[in-house]
Amino acid sequence: MVMVNIYEAKTDFSKLVARAEAGERITIARNGRPVAELGPAGGITVKREPGVLAGKVWMADDFDDFTEQDERDWYGE
Repeated sequence: MVMVNIYEAKTDFSKLVARAEAGERITIARNGRPVAELGPAGGITVKREPGVLAGKVWMADDFDDFTEQDERDWYGE
């Protein structure tokens, strides 16, 4: 188990994140007492498939039109 103090963690944050990406768990301590843990993110295992919704989603032609009614709704009269 690797333990670093908060000052070191702030100084070397990007290096610690790289180590966490590689699968290492780092304990962050304040005055020698563990207070947080830095490690690899879990649960992100789904591989994206771009285009899977192609042809299934549509958007109205006037989707981004900003009408006078929209202006009144946002900013009042």
